[in-house]
Amino acid sequence: MSYRINDAVEWVGKKDWDLRTFHGWEYSTHRGTSYNAYLVRDEKVALIDTVWKPYAAEFVANLKKVIDLDEIDYIIINHGEEDHSGALPELMREIPDKPIYCTKNCVKSLKGQYHQDWNFVEVKTGDRLSLGARDLIFIEARMLHWPDTMFTYMTRDNILFSNDAFGQHYASEFLYNDEVDQAELYQEALKYYANILTPFSRFVISKINEFASLNLPLDMICTSHGIIWRDKPMQIVEKYLEWAKDYQEDQITLLYDTMWHGTKYVADAIAAGIRQANPKVTVKLLNTGSTDKNDIITEVFKSKVVLVGSPTVNRTVLTSIAAILDMMKGLEFKNKKAAAFGTYGWGGEGVKIINEWLQACGMELFDEGLRINWKPDEEGISKCLELGRKAGELAKG
Repeated sequence: MSYRINDAVEWVGKKDWDLRTFHGWEYSTHRGTSYNAYLVRDEKVALIDTVWKPYAAEFVANLKKVIDLDEIDYIIINHGEEDHSGALPELMREIPDKPIYCTKNCVKSLKGQYHQDWNFVEVKTGDRLSLGARDLIFIEARMLHWPDTMFTYMTRDNILFSNDAFGQHYASEFLYNDEVDQAELYQEALKYYANILTPFSRFVISKINEFASLNLPLDMICTSHGIIWRDKPMQIVEKYLEWAKDYQEDQITLLYDTMWHGTKYVADAIAAGIRQANPKVTVKLLNTGSTDKNDIITEVFKSKVVLVGSPTVNRTVLTSIAAILDMMKGLEFKNKKAAAFGTYGWGGEGVKIINEWLQACGMELFDEGLRINWKPDEEGISKCLELGRKAGELAKG
């Protein structure tokens, strides 16, 4: 299946409606995803990206229905990860001598994955490839989100083929941003940024500024996953700049896991204290043992204040709390305040362990943490409410 984008560009990718976990990395894809590849026809013909390996044979078979493969003059690979390059071996068996344009780091990636010495042409920022009436301009985009990534900009039609930037894991019967549910679209775009691009926010800012300095008009952003931005495409660029600058909403998130409900009671009481002090703030309580971890990360990304709680078990915390704290550490969230809480029967090391994790995550502790023996009694509830009020006041700033 293919879709005509304009007189020169055709979508030739794959919509993956059934995907619920993004291959080996375990990114949850509640709404599926798509692998977007594009065929550009001018005096010369370029194929921009391919699809994930499981769909390689289907991709090549469908591409043959659209064009004689020998008519393809150039293959552009913006990023070597397998969800973009996975169909290359199948395609190159058909047209083995066609040149593949990509960055130097992408050559290393493709050779390392496929062990083939294809006809690679290394490109760098500012290099151009003429298709006739149109030029392709290559723009390196290191660490968005791999070292090999680049954008490809097409003149005349003013299209940016942005690879992983500005995308979403979102399968839809529609192709464009003005055709889909806007709440769904932005929820998936925010989740995508929070879970994938947050550690590279400084690169996001510098790359957007660099692209702006090129003074290239922009009429459309063709992403590698999800929806194409054709209606006011700068709206997602502006959102990326906002998300890249230590993003916060008026929200407090409590993360907890619980064994015999004691820690849950503490979390509920802290939430009640937050509402006493700050009734307007959004409060989210998320059980890490039963909530999707990527959805948790998205809520942490949005928050001003994060509180994390666990009972002490075997001198440490429950594994779901350890796992989410490890993810938070890798994502390097900025400008967030945090505190720990927990219950215990005898040892009580959990709060100290969570505090250490939170500091390793780069968060500022606003309290030494709250430990409750067994389940909170009246005095314990009072302490929970006080910690909640402290967090609620803090979120007013």
